[in-house]
Amino acid sequence: MKLHLFIAAFVALAISARVEAGPTNSPASTPRYETRAEHDPNGIGTFYMGREIAHVMGHQAADWLERPEREREERPDLLIPALKLKPGDAVADIGAGTGYYTRRLAKPIGTNGVVFAVEIQSEMLDLLTNKLAGEKIFNVKPVLGTITDPKLPQAAVDLILMVDVYHEFDHPFEMVTAMCQSLKPGGRMVFVEFRGEDPNVPIKLVHKMTEAQVRKEMSIHPLEWVETISTLPQQHVIVFRKKP
Repeated sequence: MKLHLFIAAFVALAISARVEAGPTNSPASTPRYETRAEHDPNGIGTFYMGREIAHVMGHQAADWLERPEREREERPDLLIPALKLKPGDAVADIGAGTGYYTRRLAKPIGTNGVVFAVEIQSEMLDLLTNKLAGEKIFNVKPVLGTITDPKLPQAAVDLILMVDVYHEFDHPFEMVTAMCQSLKPGGRMVFVEFRGEDPNVPIKLVHKMTEAQVRKEMSIHPLEWVETISTLPQQHVIVFRKKP
């Protein structure tokens, strides 16, 4: 009789533990990324939240980042003031490339501020540092990150800027998670992406993003949408703030 009672109690505890743990096919066990055999040739065949991730532009195409017409096409003279930077701010330029935007961010934050210029290609950082030296800019810290971690200091950054780069992240969930950890409370994360809603923007489809898709992907992170700025010719500027 005691043996039967012991077995019954053990079974009841096992069932209870299984119920508390949840079913094995819960959403948490669903793969975050999906691989498809049929996909856009300009993408890597990996999909995140329904969006195909684009190929990364290699350092071999670095000259394109400094093309003369970029000033007219992207209007950095409108973007930088829209970021509302202050002297002393700590800013991260993710996917900094040759430093086209890094150099422009360095001026409004002053000598007491710092720009973390993050790249995953050491060749790009070499080009960036050469240009910084040529223009005598000294408030920039080059950072060699990885495809899952930008290697930024924790809770130390006022603003993170990504210009035409987020759609190329191999691991967007992991990268945004790490970037959120580097933001100060109330710090901002800014996405500048070519408008996926506009078929007249002459950019390959996987290298454009809609505002709805960006907001969808950020909805699972501790971020709140602040505003979307539409003053640039071909891109939208989508601003989020880290929740308290």
